[in-house]
Amino acid sequence: MADFTYTARQQNGQTQKGTIQAHDKAAAMAALRAKQLQPVVVKESGTKGGLNMNIVIPGTNGVKSKDIVIFTREFSVMISAGVPILRALTILKDQTESVSLKKVLEAIVADVQGGGNLSDAFAKHPKTFSNIYVNMMRAGEAGGNLDDILKRLAFQQEKDAALRGKIKGAMVYPAVIFTVTMVAFFVLMTFIVPKIGGILTSLSGGTASLPVYTRILLSLSHTMKSPFFILAVIVVLPLIITAFRHYIKTKKGRYQWHSFLLRIPVVKVIITKTAIARFSRIFASLMGSGVSIVESIETTAGAIGNAVIERELLDCSKALQAGSQLSIELQKSEHFPPIVSQMLAVGEETGKTDTVILKIAEFYEEEVDEAVGAISSIIEPVTILLLGGMVGLIAISVFGPITSLSSNVHS
Repeated sequence: MADFTYTARQQNGQTQKGTIQAHDKAAAMAALRAKQLQPVVVKESGTKGGLNMNIVIPGTNGVKSKDIVIFTREFSVMISAGVPILRALTILKDQTESVSLKKVLEAIVADVQGGGNLSDAFAKHPKTFSNIYVNMMRAGEAGGNLDDILKRLAFQQEKDAALRGKIKGAMVYPAVIFTVTMVAFFVLMTFIVPKIGGILTSLSGGTASLPVYTRILLSLSHTMKSPFFILAVIVVLPLIITAFRHYIKTKKGRYQWHSFLLRIPVVKVIITKTAIARFSRIFASLMGSGVSIVESIETTAGAIGNAVIERELLDCSKALQAGSQLSIELQKSEHFPPIVSQMLAVGEETGKTDTVILKIAEFYEEEVDEAVGAISSIIEPVTILLLGGMVGLIAISVFGPITSLSSNVHS
């Protein structure tokens, strides 16, 4: 038995603090719920507590997210059918086609065979199984509903992957058009325009007699063919990009970059709604699995994907530990709209926070779909218009003088 200090919320909304004895943290939380208390913070006496905030998206260790989803669903089915955990893991290890996942499962099977805890065995592989995954699994072990928790996990991962896929998919077509445009412009300016420019110069008797826009185009073409420009494109530009990427990986750089993105009107809408949808679904999954409110917020904050909103959530976590309520703290947020805090307040009053916030997730996932679709429908014609404008500008700059010279010859 160990002593655990706790902060919990009574049914009337008041905060209660105290100490409770239990075999482990999960048992302590279960005992508090049996007393009609909602755990806010539970930690073993004499420990600093806290969570590993290094959230890693599944798949970054060579394991694809779809392989994790398939494994989770199959593991859930086998546990529901009464297959022993060790046997189920061994079967899934042998049948998986992912070499990386097989290696991870081999290590997990070895740990479980050695008498280790299942969730602890998964926690040793944070690059494959995130903190969210491990926390929910640990709650499922403690609550005796591991199969249901695994189903929640698979569903949550599928939704998160679908959300990311829709955003990426909407950007593919504009990105392809933009790339083709840049390549076409470079080819025209370095190979076609210089040859036509030489002909125009010889026919007109010098560049001074050519229109201003044609002279600008020829000057730009000459610059793009120079060794210094080519050196800048090949060497300097990649160095700048690499330095920028390293900077935004730092804590300060990441925060400043994410803050800048939230100032761009169209981008802000997508980022904010995506963050709210992701926060709501993951938070609801953790709360429904029996994880305390503070742990749920801190774990979810690291998976949001935006440092500015993450800091807001961590501030909410600190306020909750001091006795505040999440709905009250979210009212102070610059990025969570009033509807979120109002619906959350209803959930806190009725004791159905996880159910209410799941509805918020579904609502904002639909909002993201509509926003991405609307932006995609705007980006495509704008990109095509830019492509046509660039080609048209080159055509006018080249064929305008030819037409003028031709008219002078005939006259």
